[in-house]
Amino acid sequence: MDKTMNMQQNTNGVTRGSDAFDVVIVGSGFAGLFMLHELRKRGYSTKVFEAADEIGGTWNLNRYPGARCDIESMQYSYSFSDELQQDWHWSERFARQPEILRYLNHVADKFDLNKDIQLNTRVTSIVYNENQSKWTITTGHNDRVSAKYCVMATGCLSVARDPKIPGLDQFKGNIYRTTNWPKNDVSFIGRRVAVIGTGASGVQCIPMIAKQAAHLYVIQRTPNFVIPTDNKPVDVEYEKDWKSNYNQRRSQMLQSSGGIFYDYDDDTLRVNMTDRERFEIAWQRGGLSFFTAFKSRLNDNTIKQTITYLIHEKIREIVRDPVVAAALLPYDHLFGTKRPCVAGQYYDTFNLENVTLVDIRHTSIDKITEKGILIDDKLYEIDDLVLATGFDAVIGSLLNIDIHGRSKQTLREKWTIRPRTLLGIMIADFPNLFTITGPGSPINLSNMIPHIEENVKWIIKCIDYLNTHNIDSIEAKIDGQNAWMDHVDLVASQLSYSADSFAGNDSNILIKPSSCMRYAGGLHNYLNMCEKVTANGYEKFFLLKRSP
Repeated sequence: MDKTMNMQQNTNGVTRGSDAFDVVIVGSGFAGLFMLHELRKRGYSTKVFEAADEIGGTWNLNRYPGARCDIESMQYSYSFSDELQQDWHWSERFARQPEILRYLNHVADKFDLNKDIQLNTRVTSIVYNENQSKWTITTGHNDRVSAKYCVMATGCLSVARDPKIPGLDQFKGNIYRTTNWPKNDVSFIGRRVAVIGTGASGVQCIPMIAKQAAHLYVIQRTPNFVIPTDNKPVDVEYEKDWKSNYNQRRSQMLQSSGGIFYDYDDDTLRVNMTDRERFEIAWQRGGLSFFTAFKSRLNDNTIKQTITYLIHEKIREIVRDPVVAAALLPYDHLFGTKRPCVAGQYYDTFNLENVTLVDIRHTSIDKITEKGILIDDKLYEIDDLVLATGFDAVIGSLLNIDIHGRSKQTLREKWTIRPRTLLGIMIADFPNLFTITGPGSPINLSNMIPHIEENVKWIIKCIDYLNTHNIDSIEAKIDGQNAWMDHVDLVASQLSYSADSFAGNDSNILIKPSSCMRYAGGLHNYLNMCEKVTANGYEKFFLLKRSP
């Protein structure tokens, strides 16, 4: 349909103006790009707004030293185009951030996606007009567009969370955040550096910074399980094997709990192995393929305790100082009740003379001064401070936007007690608003790419259904939504899955300590339930049919 737009030129060369679209997408990472591709393929007019100056989402912002994926490269990729699968060559078993970002830019170029993406544009409000059954989307550039459908592809790891430490603004040195690392190279050669945080980002950057710094202080409150990476270049035969069997393996990935293909061909050789022997094979293999050795047995607390003990033993074996080794032992959860971190040479780093572990599990940082970090009246003088303090995860990017649903109720008001969705995709009282990998889905408990692709396919199928059946809007039923989140909690408790680390987060959300925002029952079970809802005519959703 030919549309007339009142346009003006944006600073990044993309025209922008006031207009109506079938769908507006917020975010241009893996989810936003695939959503755009699928909508355009079906002829829907679509606009993508991206706050950053480049596409890529998490993989654009997280450029810290050592940033890489913990899923094997051949599997952490799109499956929608066989031509793309066959043409792209990954250089390493676990791809680094620059290569993943190049891959996403290659996808955008190959499928001509950039023309519908407006960069440097932060969405500030999304308001539902009940009379028109449309969303009005406003940006920081005063763009004002409307859309029948709005898709939040904002990602679950896109909003940084700074620690609330007194004096942070007083520090005279450089402050770097792993969640928004500078694009230019940062050198720590000859510098005194402190890293606060030992989560997924911290454990990846710590070994890299230690190679340069004159001295590195690692400020740790809660140690995590860190699985090593047996990273290496992708050889020709390995790549050929994957590309010859992609269809079969992609299918098997969707039938697995973690959305990951594991090669079980040698299982017969392991039947009589002890758990210790299985553990050693898993440790040498590295990455999240670690789980291969134990398969579905990880639902058993006994094996979780065994693996926890063996990893503690491994840490004591690697780290020469017994006091430091003891401080690095994870103590607040069993292995398998949280997603473990993956990094190369992490524990070995604490054997270096220029690395000091500062354990604050029984104390706290007093304050940041002009010269460094004060802990228990001891000043650690530093030149550079690295904040690896994580994200306002899952919901931060949604609550940073002023979203108003039916009766002008805001999403923040709706989620005062806790975030509630149906299947992590839709929210009661917010018609035609879709969240890809939203709270209540297997966020970060599985390979995110198949999770994203299947969420996008579900949304596309839903929009097609609405249009075909002349239905005006769809939203979650309150009772269906509540039942789903109760199920999420039940599964988490049955599997002894840890409560979310971002409970009581910087969004001022008071989440029940017993509640969980991640579905821990496995990607395969989650996808089956999504399909069942669709097959039964969206039985847990409220569908409003358009008046004649």
